[in-house]
Amino acid sequence: MVANSFVLAGDICYSTSPTQVSCTRDGYLVCIDGVSAGVFETLPDAYASLPRLDCTGQLIVPGMSDIHLHAPQYAFRGIGMDLELIDWLDSHAFPEEAHYADLAYAERAYGIFVEDLKRSATTRAVVFATLHVPATELLMDKLEQTGLITYVGKVNMDRNSPDDLRETREESARATRVWAERTAGRYARTRPIITPRFTPSVSDPLMADLAAIREEFDLPVQSHLSENLSEIDWVRELCPWSSCYADAYGHFGLLGPQTIMAHCVHSGDEEIELLRASGTYVAHCPQSNAYLASGIAPARRYLECGVNMGLGTDIAGGASLSMFRCMADAVAASKLRWRLVDQSLAPLTAQEAFWLATVGGGSFFGQVGSFAPGYDLDALVLDDAGIRTPHELGIWERVERYIYLAEEGGAIARKFVAGRVVI
Repeated sequence: MVANSFVLAGDICYSTSPTQVSCTRDGYLVCIDGVSAGVFETLPDAYASLPRLDCTGQLIVPGMSDIHLHAPQYAFRGIGMDLELIDWLDSHAFPEEAHYADLAYAERAYGIFVEDLKRSATTRAVVFATLHVPATELLMDKLEQTGLITYVGKVNMDRNSPDDLRETREESARATRVWAERTAGRYARTRPIITPRFTPSVSDPLMADLAAIREEFDLPVQSHLSENLSEIDWVRELCPWSSCYADAYGHFGLLGPQTIMAHCVHSGDEEIELLRASGTYVAHCPQSNAYLASGIAPARRYLECGVNMGLGTDIAGGASLSMFRCMADAVAASKLRWRLVDQSLAPLTAQEAFWLATVGGGSFFGQVGSFAPGYDLDALVLDDAGIRTPHELGIWERVERYIYLAEEGGAIARKFVAGRVVI
């Protein structure tokens, strides 16, 4: 892949830790072959000849990684948000996903999703598709054209699923292996990811098959974990041999630093330790957890325990693709949990939410989410001039209010992924 080398000049902000940010007014962010060479108050002579993009007066922040969303559900976002998880799946999510057997429908629906994702603050994403291989490959083709970097999963479901969204174990495993073969190395920026929907819809034998395919093709894994109390009870019935819900995956070798488990709203001590020790990522999805009445994940505890964690919009359980809205919701949800559930866990700060959206989720992709030297240069140039105020604000104050007010006059002026212009 051909990468760019250039300098961005503007007001630069990025996380140096979960609780600290680095801010440089009228600074210079240097990109060399798609990788950050660092942020400078004065541009070093060694970089003086590079093309310079003048973003004076605008904010420059790292791109954001959405590590859990469902592309086929984007078509009905904002509908059925008064339902709980299982009822919502049966009445909205599953019927919608069945439409993707029709490639013409998938073309229209995925076209809308991909266009909107490209214009959003998201630079990298981890995406559920459906169990339909042709539609999943169509989605991968479209995402590749955007310049974003993504993982896309063909979903697996062989039990407790609607007739039109259920394969046999053999069909599911065979289709997944063929799909992995067909897509391996096909794309520069889009990669397959093994995707058992969740334990209730995937039998133990199929889990074992998927684990073998994961190892054979060296692929990451995504699924759902401990989102809803009734779901957890269901897993106890289906997998009485497991010590906890996470063990239903870990037993097959499907946990680890290449695995994302979405939600983890009701994880207990044993499960949290299993996630931490294995290096598994938690995708914290505050908006969908609220709308689907799942609960409030203990995000503060995950941070304190050293569990890998990022943020997910969880379209369409969450109604918005905006990672800014996701950050704001993460802070708000943590405050409710602190006030109403557990006052020993302090609410998240805006700095911590910013870190989760950038470095936290970005680390699943490698050196991503920071402007420190050696990190892939994913960047957003934000025009906040339309968010009016009589105050003279510092750089972090401007970033903080953008988290909450992005839709009230904010605009993404430029977007870069690994040094390449996306918008």
